[in-house]
Amino acid sequence: MVTRIRPWQIAIAAIMLITLLLGAFALGRTTTQSPAPAGNSIDAGFARDMQRHHAQAVEMSMIIREQSTDPQVRTMAYDIALTQQHQIGQMFTWLRDWNLPQTAALEPMSWMSGSHTGMANNGRMPGMASPEDLEQLRNLTGDEADRLYLNLMIEHHQAGKEMAQAALDASTATVRSFAQKSAAPQEAEIKVMQQMLTEQ
Repeated sequence: MVTRIRPWQIAIAAIMLITLLLGAFALGRTTTQSPAPAGNSIDAGFARDMQRHHAQAVEMSMIIREQSTDPQVRTMAYDIALTQQHQIGQMFTWLRDWNLPQTAALEPMSWMSGSHTGMANNGRMPGMASPEDLEQLRNLTGDEADRLYLNLMIEHHQAGKEMAQAALDASTATVRSFAQKSAAPQEAEIKVMQQMLTEQ
């Protein structure tokens, strides 16, 4: 049987390439170009919270890689896991270079201000799947698992975009640049996943 390559499959490959190139560029920049931010700054809060946010995306993606039989969903999950694990490494490096701890006794999203204030829900960041969601994802298979993963990841990405928008007010050029450049790939992935849902 001949497998037809769909437009969103090409989009997945393009998203991954662009994101990895942007990540390589960001890693090549030093985080000491501007004074190190404070421990309660937007920069530090974003780096800490986004690492946690990304870690769950990686977890969900690795779960669906085991549960799904759809090669396109598995490819999307692999790309998300690879990209977001790479970015976790970047943010870990920022905090290390700033001589700041990787964790802090602060409420999630407390670094956000203005219209973004109070986004945390019962101590869980926006877009984060609940323990019940994760357990359901582990127990489902086939199309049901795929649909749950895609819906959870769309919500996850939408919240990630909100976090990146708030991080545009960071004090360091490193964080501002990362936040600005991360929005387009996430928006593209959201559109691809929405299209995948319509084809289910």
